[in-house]
Amino acid sequence: MQLPTPSGEHGRVVLNPVGDLDIATVPGLERALDEALDRPGLLEIVVDLAAVTFLDSTAVAALLRGAAEAVGRGATLRLTEPQPVVARVLRITAVGPLLGLPDDHGDPAPWRR
Repeated sequence: MQLPTPSGEHGRVVLNPVGDLDIATVPGLERALDEALDRPGLLEIVVDLAAVTFLDSTAVAALLRGAAEAVGRGATLRLTEPQPVVARVLRITAVGPLLGLPDDHGDPAPWRR
């Protein structure tokens, strides 16, 4: 997995992981999330999954921890552009809406209403 340097505008960080997010690569994702969470004035972390080919339970757990930490700091974490295999894992585990992806009805994070 590659994780390019976060980029973004003021208050927003975009992470673009590449390849598999699994037990072997999750430490790199966690480091990138920690660095993003430590940025002053953080409002949103966007994790663009367009180039992620596989996602396992350790990655799901890392993303959920990152989202919880973001909320604790007054920010949000959301996922974008998951590939079909990755979207399926997020749907099966029912965490997609918790991470800003639309649910089966097209509503992102209905629990936030």
